[in-house]
Amino acid sequence: MIMSVVRSLFLILAALIFFVRTALSQESNGFWPLTGEFSAEVTYVGEGDVERGGKHVNDFDEIYSNIQFVLTPRMKLGVLRLGAEWERFSFGLPKGAALPNTLQSFSTIIGIDTQLSDSILIRAQIQPGLYNSGLGHLFWDDFNMPFVIGGTYIFSPNLQLILGLSIDVERNYPVIPAAGVRWKIGPQWLLDAVLPTPRLQYEMTRNVSLYAGATITEATFRTDDAFGDSHGIPRLNHAVVTYSEIRTGVGFDWKISPIVTFTGEVGYQPYRDFDFYRAEVRYHQNGGAPYGTISLHGAF
Repeated sequence: MIMSVVRSLFLILAALIFFVRTALSQESNGFWPLTGEFSAEVTYVGEGDVERGGKHVNDFDEIYSNIQFVLTPRMKLGVLRLGAEWERFSFGLPKGAALPNTLQSFSTIIGIDTQLSDSILIRAQIQPGLYNSGLGHLFWDDFNMPFVIGGTYIFSPNLQLILGLSIDVERNYPVIPAAGVRWKIGPQWLLDAVLPTPRLQYEMTRNVSLYAGATITEATFRTDDAFGDSHGIPRLNHAVVTYSEIRTGVGFDWKISPIVTFTGEVGYQPYRDFDFYRAEVRYHQNGGAPYGTISLHGAF
């Protein structure tokens, strides 16, 4: 797990350096031929437990890493979203645990933001890619293509209503609806109750905001062809596993520059679930854990 931490921090640091240099270049030159968004995040979750029918997996920690880069060129129909994302969950599991120690994906991002009227905005996005259990197991039968579509109704400058659908054919429930609201309660208060990161935000200064909220994550992956055999459960060979977790915490956003924001967050993870639903094997949370997150994100 120590090497996983080092690798994750190295990748995130490299991404942060790239994004900061891009941002500073844009600010110093006053010109950049492309527009886009970027984010890089690393989260450490302390030791927690899961269990399945009296079988416990105890005291394992987690490193979550995510890097995303999206270009947003404008066209007649709206704003295209073209980019890529790398996401990785790395678990420090005890020996013999019938769970994958790595879940990760390499995906492209293809989408569009368009405006149907003065008050209705639409986003549609697909993420075709490989969703598997490690770098050594990259095969085309790990291919998946999750899809999201959502709409925003601008009721007023201070209130927007959001509806959306998440579609993943590999998931136990392929279609999941969601609703949210973005409401500027007062000059310094914003309720941004939109998945996957609902939060209540307080603008402390022009460049610093405090918030309390949650991060809700769910993704589907495939194990390798011999995973089940190596753990005494053959039906888990090349099995679909849906991993879910919820983190609740408090944090701050520090706007380093007009296009770069640094975020720090601490809190508690009350929910975690490994669901091999087709094989009828499920490990659910039996003990939560504290966590800490740092990230850099912005748009140029």
